[in-house]
Amino acid sequence: MWQSYYSVTSLAEAADLLAKYGDKARIIAGGTDLLIELERGQRPHLEAIIDISRVPGLADITIEGDDIVMGPLVLHNHIVESALLHEAALPLAQACWEVGAPQIRNRATLAGNLITASPANDTISPFMTLDTRVTLLSASGTRTVPLSEFYTGLRRTVMRPDEVLSAVRIRKMGANERGIFIKLGLRRAQAISVINVTAVIGFADDGETIRTAALALGCVAPTIIRLPEVEASLVGQRLTPEVIRAAAQAAAAVPTPIDDVRGSAEYRVEMIRVLVSRALKAIAAGEQANAFPQHPPLLWGDLAGQPADGLAHMAMHDASAPIVTHINGQERVISTGQSKTLLRLLREDAGLPGTKEGCAEGECGACTVFLDGAAVMACMVPAPRAHGASIVTVEGLKSEDALHPLQQAFVDHAAVQCGYCTPGFIMAGAKLLEEIPQPTRAQAEQSITGNLCRCTGYYKIVDALLDAAARSAKGEHA
Repeated sequence: MWQSYYSVTSLAEAADLLAKYGDKARIIAGGTDLLIELERGQRPHLEAIIDISRVPGLADITIEGDDIVMGPLVLHNHIVESALLHEAALPLAQACWEVGAPQIRNRATLAGNLITASPANDTISPFMTLDTRVTLLSASGTRTVPLSEFYTGLRRTVMRPDEVLSAVRIRKMGANERGIFIKLGLRRAQAISVINVTAVIGFADDGETIRTAALALGCVAPTIIRLPEVEASLVGQRLTPEVIRAAAQAAAAVPTPIDDVRGSAEYRVEMIRVLVSRALKAIAAGEQANAFPQHPPLLWGDLAGQPADGLAHMAMHDASAPIVTHINGQERVISTGQSKTLLRLLREDAGLPGTKEGCAEGECGACTVFLDGAAVMACMVPAPRAHGASIVTVEGLKSEDALHPLQQAFVDHAAVQCGYCTPGFIMAGAKLLEEIPQPTRAQAEQSITGNLCRCTGYYKIVDALLDAAARSAKGEHA
């Protein structure tokens, strides 16, 4: 899929490599979009991958005056977990929760979501309402671009081939502002938006008169769009039923969305009206945060989404450079597989077939493994990322003389049906029990939203998860 793979130790190194390779190189951080493109042969001229995921300090979230600044390695789960973002940018936290599943949110970065530039990307619409600016770094310097000027069309941005996104800056919502993100998908989890809506409303001192309004829509145009005329019509008004109705109808009249497999244009127009109405009603009632989960499972281990210890120096992997890694507690030196995914490295080169290939697109979860403690989908990780990392597969869960308690619970509850998806469920569930030893049923269900069972065996799987937790609480052995 590539000829050379570089793991850099600084953004400066990444910028120098971009200057060398130009449009024949791509930056990778999470890679949840790029790897799918490579698997589909959409980047045939790519020569080099530049991995910034080991650079220290790039997953930080800091406050600078009235702004929140996020590094390019800030993950969706960082935002889901952040009390600061819940308070100061709730719509962004809500959007991040809607992206993918825990394993994807442990890899996918907000910077990558912005750069991919799909109108279906959930985080872009809240970013559009929060006066977002992005900083672009190249070997020749930096520049800052307002997000309103960043997109030039469908999946197109103003970024040059020699630039890397080095920071994302948003303004903090004020105490008098309320915001919400609402998404319409075709399933409860891992859904691509049919449409999504973000509304941020600022109130005057009386708490009722609208002083500022920002509305953004996703999946209704080639780019995420704002609705300036509708926003202006709300200023000076109160969120009465009549005002909400008029604003929702006006919002639905603006775009001319496409027909596609997820929904017709007519359906999308009607759902714009419905979702804008719901968003404004929730804000009017002060219920904008009601649907956000409490203590959601993140499945990201002790490092909490931060990069593991950085590399001492830049590493370059091609066919001549072995991958030195730790798998299930043993050091492995693997001389092949440098240009494939971690999933295929584990199966074909490391001889560990327990990690299954189901979709190779990060949707089924059959390939779930632990990478530096975090549950990830191995099909969404490039194999060279394993160099210097710690990996655990389903083969590494059991002890020498006993199954993992969750493995035994799966046996006892007949949660294993055809068995193909079972390793992924076991891995996700084991990480849940490590993170939340006594999960609620809702948390158990949330933890496996990234795992699909074709035999529709979810009830038994959840029962096994909860039973393993109950046995642990009683000190029972499986």
